[in-house]
Amino acid sequence: MRVLLVINSLPLPFGNADARWYYVLFKGLVNKGHHVTAFATCSKLEDIAKAQALFPASDYDLRCYPVPNRKNGLIAKMETLRRPYSYIFSSDLCQDLASELAKPHDILHLEQLWSGWLGLEHKERAIINVHYLFSLDRAFEYQNSLGTRLRRFFTYRAEQKLLKAFPRIITLSERLAKHINQINPQASIYTVPLGIDFSLYPFLEQKQINQQPILGLIGGFNWTPTYSAAERLLTRLWPEIKRRVPNAKLQMVGRNAKNALAAFTDIEDLEIYQDVPDTLPYFTKTDVMLYAPIAGSGMKVKVMEAFALGTPVVTTSDGVEGIPALDGVHAGICEDDQGLIERTVALLNNSSLQQERRVQARQLLENYCSPQITIEQIERVYSC
Repeated sequence: MRVLLVINSLPLPFGNADARWYYVLFKGLVNKGHHVTAFATCSKLEDIAKAQALFPASDYDLRCYPVPNRKNGLIAKMETLRRPYSYIFSSDLCQDLASELAKPHDILHLEQLWSGWLGLEHKERAIINVHYLFSLDRAFEYQNSLGTRLRRFFTYRAEQKLLKAFPRIITLSERLAKHINQINPQASIYTVPLGIDFSLYPFLEQKQINQQPILGLIGGFNWTPTYSAAERLLTRLWPEIKRRVPNAKLQMVGRNAKNALAAFTDIEDLEIYQDVPDTLPYFTKTDVMLYAPIAGSGMKVKVMEAFALGTPVVTTSDGVEGIPALDGVHAGICEDDQGLIERTVALLNNSSLQQERRVQARQLLENYCSPQITIEQIERVYSC
């Protein structure tokens, strides 16, 4: 098929969370023989060379477009209110996409909801993949200023408009599918999990045991679900875990971690690592990852990476959304604080239990969201 693919990050295997999926998607479709032109936005100019090295022009048609600098002024603000988050798509990207859309093609594949702004006039051949929804994530809950309330209103309204516009929608979980169906009952909605390349995630058959158990949380702390999980862990969960496992220490690792958690730096045995070049070593050193967001829709790449690398996880149902994980088999899964604490303490104190969980979790992901499985599901959606 001739596929025009719009992605809002460069397809890098260790770029942004969604970029891991774009790497699998773009590479997988081309390897299957499809003729794919990918239009990718880019917030870091230095990453363009990395992406072009992974996807050379001799074999791939990858077109990279820097995110424009946001303009001030009344006209720019009005456009932001009319089409939230459309600013990431440059005029060059829009012009080049329009040129390709004027030629014969089979599919306009739009990744992430806000890419939908580029497909409203081509809905008959478009498929949009919705990774999450701000309205389900309660993304604006931690601030209640007038500006935040206005942003919430226009963002939620835009979500509704875009979801109602497209006749074919892919999403990552049954929860998202049911919610979208309530908004657009006429749409054909398909559930396809994110795929990740397991060859990039080495799995050690036996993990080294730390003399001082490490409890960790890894993610982007400028994202509301991750911040809410960190705040819950620091204020409600860690004090009791520390009392019951006195030699344990806590690590927070990821984007904006020190800035977001500045109010908590005096907590005993807490270490914070911000904007590290590679999170994989921190996953492998962590004995248990505890990720318990107050709310958060879609599949959580941080949980998928923990499963892939063999880091035992304790989380909520939101944390394993889109993954058929079972409590007590693949992870510790619970909603209330006491249950989360019990499961975390049990794992920290039992290396054999850690080993059982890590093996089961890795196997689950390989059977559910390997590149081959997810790309074949995408192809089936194309054929519908």
